[in-house]
Amino acid sequence: MSEPLFGVRQSLGGRSWRLKAADDNAIQAICRATGVSDALGRLMAARGLTAEDALAFLAPKLRDSFPDPSTLKGMDEAARRIWDALDAGDRIALFADYDVDGATSAAQLGGWLRTLGADPIIYVPDRIEEGYGPNAPALKSLKEQGARLVITLDCGAASVGPLTAAHEMGLPVVVIDHHLMDGEIPPADALVNPNQPGDVSGCGHLAAAGVTFVLLAALNREGRRRGAFKGQAEPNVLDFADLAALGTICDVVSLTGVNRAIVAQGLKVMSAWSRPGMAALAAAAGVQGPASPYHAGFLLGPRINAGGRVGQSDLGARLMMTQDPKEAAHIAQTLDALNAERRAIETEVLDQAQAQVEALKLEDDTPILIASGELWHPGVIGIVAGRIKERFNRPTIVIGVDPETGLGKGSGRSCTGVNLGAAVAAAREEGLLVAGGGHAMACGLTVDVNRIGELTDYLTARLKQEWIAAEEARTYSVDAVISPSAVSFEFCEALSAAEPYGMGNPEPRFAFSSLRRTYAQRVGTDHVRFTFESPGGGRLTGISFRSADQPMGQALLNGPDGLWHVAGKLRAEDNRYGRKAELHLEDLAKAD
Repeated sequence: MSEPLFGVRQSLGGRSWRLKAADDNAIQAICRATGVSDALGRLMAARGLTAEDALAFLAPKLRDSFPDPSTLKGMDEAARRIWDALDAGDRIALFADYDVDGATSAAQLGGWLRTLGADPIIYVPDRIEEGYGPNAPALKSLKEQGARLVITLDCGAASVGPLTAAHEMGLPVVVIDHHLMDGEIPPADALVNPNQPGDVSGCGHLAAAGVTFVLLAALNREGRRRGAFKGQAEPNVLDFADLAALGTICDVVSLTGVNRAIVAQGLKVMSAWSRPGMAALAAAAGVQGPASPYHAGFLLGPRINAGGRVGQSDLGARLMMTQDPKEAAHIAQTLDALNAERRAIETEVLDQAQAQVEALKLEDDTPILIASGELWHPGVIGIVAGRIKERFNRPTIVIGVDPETGLGKGSGRSCTGVNLGAAVAAAREEGLLVAGGGHAMACGLTVDVNRIGELTDYLTARLKQEWIAAEEARTYSVDAVISPSAVSFEFCEALSAAEPYGMGNPEPRFAFSSLRRTYAQRVGTDHVRFTFESPGGGRLTGISFRSADQPMGQALLNGPDGLWHVAGKLRAEDNRYGRKAELHLEDLAKAD
């Protein structure tokens, strides 16, 4: 591994700094082929792009990357089965997960069905009372309501028991999912999941919203084959690209290949704000101007999720499907209020959990942080685990305990190189958990409160070597080193050609060497605004979020004079105060 950037081996964030490698010849070739700036060329080269890839990266198009629906295992069967139900006049029920991916999947398929005159039942399980995925009582209720076909969206691929019950009661089920599968295949009339055994489509990076988007294309093709659109307009799949983009962004899947094209096209559709639910939610969130991944991921998505976390689970799907502006405004305002409630609950739990972690004696090789408390709301423990993981840069599990049952529901978030899901699954096999599993970067579990200590000891022992070897998790990767004088609105605008950013195409990080702090002030609840200056006279302004009482914020507010190395992400601001660029600070290190 290369030497640390600026010699930073231990920043205030506990990380060493590394400059991403980029071949000079590749940079020059990209710049010649595309005409982009050196900074953007370096960014693309550092991400492994070649001159041949560059144009497609800068202008992603669905027609260039959209898969043939038939390459997804089970897709043709699913399309035929859904059309069979439509042709027979059978009532269709959509059983969706309670997060944004589930809501936008339901809204896509539900909206498509409504264009053909169908009126699907929308069912989203209660996160706390019913948990994730289909359950037999809910499926029975749907049959009693007249459903003759159930389509699961963003769930169902692992629901062997409930789908067996559906089969036994004569209720056909089509599964649309994307989660990793292991073990027994559920008995479904059709199963579409690019991550199922035997699927060779190469579409495993799709969110459920992306799989559903492909399903709409398959349904249109099957409809044409049946002559179903004679005398009426064929549903326009692109009309649903905004929903597919929102689900893709919020499910934090890799924004590469067709995902990048879905998001790029979907944001264009979203920016018209023609969908009543999307427009109402944007108004409630204070979104202005064209839609961006930031709007989707940090303003719209959390409000939809709030319905499933602390409110009514089907609100998000209903909002995205309604064509009534008044109903949209009412639901959006409800979700906005629920999101405020969620934030308040989250803050309370975060404060308590963080206090627990801060009281621990952390060693460099401590691989896992576990915090638990009575009545911590299960709808926020995953968010809190993510916050603590970001703060301490360690895999984290947060457990909310029900004092009546003595059981704790936990949610975990991991760091690159530490497979938390596998460790939790192993703990379950050892009998330490009532239930548990997940994937490398996240997990869920149920544990007896009296065994949390045993669980902590087990995971600490199992994960220690993984954590020691996980160099990448303790490294802050920088895309480019620039000077404060280079930071401008125009510079950020030029870089925006690399958007959309997300998993697989992260927002670029920039580092600045040997700056002097000239201003710092606490703003809001716990943010810090700052100004740094370089010896050459350039000024760098910005903000550090949620850090005022943390080491980085305290260094800004009360740290020693002298020079600092500064790193973070650049954001362009265009408002009534003019056009400017500022740094969103992510890490800080003393330079002298």
